Amino acid sequence: MNRKETILTFINDESYVPMKKKDIAAVLNIPFEDLTELENILTELENEGKIVLSSKNRYLPVDSADIMSGTFRGSGRGFGFVTPVEGEDIFIPPEDTGTAMDGDKVLLRLKTGAHENKKREGKIFRITERAHSTVIGTYRPNKHFGFVIPDDRKLDSDIFIPKGKSMDAKNKQKVVVRITKWPEGGKKAEGEIEEIIGYSSDIGVDVLCVLKKYGITEEFGEAVERQTDAIKNHITQKELEDREDFRDKTVITIDGADAKDLDDAVCVEKTDNVYRLSVHIADVTHYIPENSPLDKEALRRGTSVYFTDRVVPMLPKKLSNGICSLNPHEDKLTLSAVMVIDSSGELISHHITEGIISTAERMTYDDVTKILEGDKELNRKFAHIADDIKNMHELAQLLRKKRMSRGSIDFDFPETKIEVDEIGAPVNVYKYRTGIANQIIEEFMLMANKTVAENFFWLDIPFVYRIHEQPSLEKISNFNDFLKPMGLKIHGNDPHPMEFAKMLSTIKGTDRELLISKVMLRSLMKAKYSNSNEGHFGLAFRYYCHFTSPIRRYPDLAIHRIIKEFLKQGISDSRMEYLEKFTYNASIKSSEAEINAMDAEREVEDMKKAEYMLKHIGEQFSAIISSVTGFGFFAELDNGIEGLVRVADLRNDYYVYNDRDFTLTGKHSGRVFKTGDRVDIIVANANKELRQIDFYPLEEYINGRY
Repeated sequence: MNRKETILTFINDESYVPMKKKDIAAVLNIPFEDLTELENILTELENEGKIVLSSKNRYLPVDSADIMSGTFRGSGRGFGFVTPVEGEDIFIPPEDTGTAMDGDKVLLRLKTGAHENKKREGKIFRITERAHSTVIGTYRPNKHFGFVIPDDRKLDSDIFIPKGKSMDAKNKQKVVVRITKWPEGGKKAEGEIEEIIGYSSDIGVDVLCVLKKYGITEEFGEAVERQTDAIKNHITQKELEDREDFRDKTVITIDGADAKDLDDAVCVEKTDNVYRLSVHIADVTHYIPENSPLDKEALRRGTSVYFTDRVVPMLPKKLSNGICSLNPHEDKLTLSAVMVIDSSGELISHHITEGIISTAERMTYDDVTKILEGDKELNRKFAHIADDIKNMHELAQLLRKKRMSRGSIDFDFPETKIEVDEIGAPVNVYKYRTGIANQIIEEFMLMANKTVAENFFWLDIPFVYRIHEQPSLEKISNFNDFLKPMGLKIHGNDPHPMEFAKMLSTIKGTDRELLISKVMLRSLMKAKYSNSNEGHFGLAFRYYCHFTSPIRRYPDLAIHRIIKEFLKQGISDSRMEYLEKFTYNASIKSSEAEINAMDAEREVEDMKKAEYMLKHIGEQFSAIISSVTGFGFFAELDNGIEGLVRVADLRNDYYVYNDRDFTLTGKHSGRVFKTGDRVDIIVANANKELRQIDFYPLEEYINGRY
């Protein structure tokens, strides 16, 4: 441990009391001639946001009683939130955001009176790391200068572009602007344009702007391409040594029809009501050495990103769609979890091993579902695996029944599919629910992830877990306040997941199902990655990780490397120390990358939905109110597209919002708008740039109030 690490460890120790520089030097026996080095280290740690200097010149640890670090999330309306590494978001009022921009790493001071059982508020006092060196937006010229309006509505102000720094961009062109001066003292941020993307009407520019905004790159660097080109798609005899050979087993993949990165395959063998489930996962780490350019790039990307018109993979397509993908009738290297399960769905034994497989068939979800539903033609075509599929279905039902009996929370929200043409324009939007085959793979992957996590937890080896923390007292209290008028309640301050599962069962099929389900979902914490096993509340699992998708998720790839190292040679003390730091950093970076990818995917989806509705302005639809706010309500069409009915457009009455039961009530008529109600609407407007769709209530429109 070097001197910097020693000082940081000392300040973060539980027994530490705030000290001045000279006191730290005395306690750590730092000689007089090294005081300058100590001062430099303390300044460096302070600039990195790892310690804080108080007004009395005493050094404090970050995340002490009233000081915390985290990531600022802007709202676009002045206020924002800070997401700390641990715990719930902290509200930052408009007057306390300072010069923070969305995504910045910040230090904040909790306001007096903030307790665990109340909504915490804070004031940002330092930016430790800026999130945006560049911003995507629309250029607007002026006579002597210009400015860029950010696409990201969470960035509150325009960016000033001095004369001569515009690259001769034209009015309304999409540009990339590099920030040269951060906002300060009431002045806007200042920047210079470094790339002109094109007009928003140009083909592909819309999605390209989102990619650039979120730092998602389709191209791989030269070093990564060189390493990829050198990888051979050939398995040698030496590489097969000590691997378990599964090529004589009936192993199949089951994926979507358009999937190309097949990273999991399954096999079920049944003997005397005992099932042998083998989950075979592509052995990606065999081809990607630790800390190689490919590994570093995979960590940077964190995940593959799925858009309506393209996939931006975590790994080059030669690996993701080719060498690593478990394509049919080809010998492929795997890391396999083999589990023996009894007739009640209980795990009897298991082992994890390096393997080799050759899949018998590449099946789609639709075909497997049809086979199980009795499709005669498909049963004839796949007669050689039909019994295996039926055994898979049988086992999946057992596992699901077992999981649900333990209190696993299962939200039944349908997904929305957007189909686009060859130029990326949306041509169809529809809802769909996953079928029987999707549930089979879901249960098998859950079982493998759970088994692997438990195995390595008890080995006490550094690992990356997928955790879902228990909801806070505040969230439970707020949810119960909402439920109380309906005669419902979540019992206890430390409720088991079963309480939430029972609630979903109670409301299923009622007119309150949609409303309560959505409020419940908001009451739960967000899942994330951690090197500390905290269990998975939503699944009701004490141990859980992501093991099954190393082609498209970095945490899976990371733990594959740890598992293989343990299986081959064990893990030395020095490696244990390294892996502790590595798993901590990988967990944080992977969680951030996941959020970034989800935000980008959602933005493109919202943009394409708005673009699709441009063709339907003035048309009438039936919709269901999906959520109610103080400024109006969102109504969802049968195809899954949401639009906003503004309270200002409810012109037949004055409507009052009740934040207890999420309703809008007419002051004179007594009419109530609540989640789950069906309403008839007219499509009033759609804005692709703002990702926004507006509806008018049909009766208001018919009665000539517009």
